Amino acid sequence: MSSSVQQRLDHLRHELERHNRLYYVEAKPVISDQEYDRLMRELIDLESQHPELVTPDSPSQRIGGEPIEGFATVEHARRMMSIDNTYNEGELRAFDERVRKALPDEKIQYVLEPKIDGVAVSLRYEKGLLVQASTRGDGRRGDDITNNVRTIGTVPLRLHAGDDIAAIVEIRGEIYMPNAEFERINQQRQTDGEALFANPRNSTAGTLKLLDSRIVATRRLRFVAHGLGEVQPMAVDSYRKWIEMIGRWGIPVPEQISHASTIEQVLAGIEAFAEIRGTLAYQTDGMVVKVDSFRQRDLLGATSKAPRWVIAFKYPAEQMQTRLLDVRWQVGKGGNLTPVADLEPVFIAGSTVRRASLHNIEQIRRLDIHLGDMVVVEKAGEVIPYIVRAIADHRPKQAAAIVPPTTCPSCGAPVEKEPDTPYIRCVNPACPDQLKERLRWFCARNQMDIENLGEKLIDQLVDRGLVKTFADIYRLREEDLVELDRMAQKSAANVIDAIQTSRNRPLDRLLAALGIRHVGNRVAYVLAAHFGSLDALKEATADQLSAVHEIGPVIADSVHDFFHNSAGLETIRRLQSAGIDPTFSAPSAAGAGPLAGQTIVVTGTLSQFDRHQIEQLIITHGGKASASVSKKTSFVLAGENAGSKLDKARELGVPILSESQFLERIK
Repeated sequence: MSSSVQQRLDHLRHELERHNRLYYVEAKPVISDQEYDRLMRELIDLESQHPELVTPDSPSQRIGGEPIEGFATVEHARRMMSIDNTYNEGELRAFDERVRKALPDEKIQYVLEPKIDGVAVSLRYEKGLLVQASTRGDGRRGDDITNNVRTIGTVPLRLHAGDDIAAIVEIRGEIYMPNAEFERINQQRQTDGEALFANPRNSTAGTLKLLDSRIVATRRLRFVAHGLGEVQPMAVDSYRKWIEMIGRWGIPVPEQISHASTIEQVLAGIEAFAEIRGTLAYQTDGMVVKVDSFRQRDLLGATSKAPRWVIAFKYPAEQMQTRLLDVRWQVGKGGNLTPVADLEPVFIAGSTVRRASLHNIEQIRRLDIHLGDMVVVEKAGEVIPYIVRAIADHRPKQAAAIVPPTTCPSCGAPVEKEPDTPYIRCVNPACPDQLKERLRWFCARNQMDIENLGEKLIDQLVDRGLVKTFADIYRLREEDLVELDRMAQKSAANVIDAIQTSRNRPLDRLLAALGIRHVGNRVAYVLAAHFGSLDALKEATADQLSAVHEIGPVIADSVHDFFHNSAGLETIRRLQSAGIDPTFSAPSAAGAGPLAGQTIVVTGTLSQFDRHQIEQLIITHGGKASASVSKKTSFVLAGENAGSKLDKARELGVPILSESQFLERIK
């Protein structure tokens, strides 16, 4: 190989990346699309002749390869938290007061930036090279979408060279679809006779879920940074400096960014942005207000859900009038019937609305809504549509009152009204719609985590009579599945593999999956840790259940009823017959472990364990995992973004251990 080949490759790669940045980031293209395509074709031809010279950061590697089978799940190095939001000035002032009270005598600087309506992602670079891109998911784990993100022109495959590039850097931000691109795609879909996308955000989310990155490449998505995850080493001490630094690295940063030192300046900035947001090339739904100093952010900390140093001000929801055509009653996993309004289609805040939840019959009566009414609809947070009121003055003569059904719309069985509540329920355990919802819950990630058993597949399994109980899932065969719509042999095998893998879930995951009223993941864990098996739970009295720490009488009665009524007992019998009878490792005997006799509270995000794993580790070493801090707490194990429990521990003088200190203690 001559040095001229390498030199030409280097030149082409440099030029293509330069033009990518000019086009996507700076919006100042200097060559035509045809000239760009010519350079790209030359690069690809040259690399095909010399495959040993292909590098992972070459512009040619943005082009998608063959479709993948599915998305892998990846752990975030640091939790991707959501942020609190508000719609009024008073709550924004209260946020400012909380920040200043927590940081007395300190100068506060805020950063204001647009809240772009897209999909939150995390980009991980190692030694300057993009190695992974993932969705937020549940905050701790997300989908690996690296193949799709590599096709996005605003995402550099390698950060621009510089001495200040960290060895490991995670850049958090938003992937979005520009308005013009959204309109172009919908025009093309209309020409092709395909269903139109509802709004830019939904089309972005749907695009990122595509298994064929070649299609993703045609959608021209964009990325903009708005935060950070793991960074080693950290070279700056504020968000303002962070944005300036990553901008030099080639990362797109917010255009409409401003700074403020007082709440009055913050409010003025929000008002000023409201005047121009409609002229931007992308959708926004608010303004994000952040404390600038990283040191102050650490001092402010976080609650279990969101950091205390940031808040989003969301602009008032848009309201529109439309006509109520009908009301349907949907059946949930517990049998509750929820009324859903069918509306004449109306465009609100970037999408077409055809349906809205009416919550329950008392809400319908409070709003005095009739079939055929003109109603006012808006979106909560510009996402969830709901009916604000009926326009009684325009009520047609034939408008009919809405009455709740006396029989289940799914199975036809009589319904019952829950005492002292506005809710009505179908009490038929064999109701098809209930069964579908219960199965979706059973298979979900935080329960039995049967990854490939999705909503549409569950619908088919129930409709064809292949699954009537939880236990039937474990009797499915590949030959049952290949008869279903869009189910090839490979897909069927993946489903069966996922089902078999779920057989190893511990007792607490199964208890959470059963859909027992008032039993979520935490209660399931407490019950599993105390009783250890399904048989022990069946034998427990209501008094024995309520005597368990964190289990009150309402939960105890619900659990006791499940394990003593015929339907619950039959569910357990069938599962055990199918080989699903998990146990829970009993806590170490007193004095047998380094944590014997100690009560430990975990708060924040740990780097090596999720909540379930760390609580099991505590129990295995003789300790007791508790959900609340008191004077009896032996110590608090605090991870990143620890919230109010950490504050409580400091207030009570309870010892606080880091993750590394905890691991030293249990050696």
